[in-house]
Amino acid sequence: MLTKTPLTKTPRLTSARLILRMGKPADIPAILDYYEINRQFLEPFEPQRPADFYTASFWHSILEMRQQDFYEGHSIKLFIFEQAHPTAIIGTLNLNSIVLGAFHGANLGYGLSAQKQGQGYMTEAGARIVTYAFDVLNLHRLMAAYMPHNHRSANVLKRLGFQIEGLAKDYLCIDGQWQDHVMTSLINPNWQTPEFS
Repeated sequence: MLTKTPLTKTPRLTSARLILRMGKPADIPAILDYYEINRQFLEPFEPQRPADFYTASFWHSILEMRQQDFYEGHSIKLFIFEQAHPTAIIGTLNLNSIVLGAFHGANLGYGLSAQKQGQGYMTEAGARIVTYAFDVLNLHRLMAAYMPHNHRSANVLKRLGFQIEGLAKDYLCIDGQWQDHVMTSLINPNWQTPEFS
């Protein structure tokens, strides 16, 4: 947990083709479309979902919780939009488990629509969140994990400069089964010691 909330305004990040921002209630139909369209594609790479996951009421509650988590400094969960189509969600990008103190790090999580694979969107979005995490939040370390057979994820992290640190056995319960994960990290070369008041 952050000792102080680094920002009081939720981020809206842009890159050459993308907009990254937190979800709003008005986005719920687009959120449901994204997850429904990509249901078979995404579920093998994610934890099992609750029975009401694909309902508007579930997402109203989740978006409220995500706002609270942002303001308390626990996590930042963003949706990815194309600038050319700013109301349709094509992916997700999260900074999870943010911790400061002697650690100053977070876990990076992400997903991308099946139809948008192979076009460099995830690398573009990842580079933007890395810049935000290092230059704005002043995090020292980002970590990301992927299942050994997930070659697309491995390639994204490699392009972003993440280094492999090892293999964690039965690391996360994905799609109902404990799965091994390759552990990676990226260190901020320009980290600044925080000033404490």
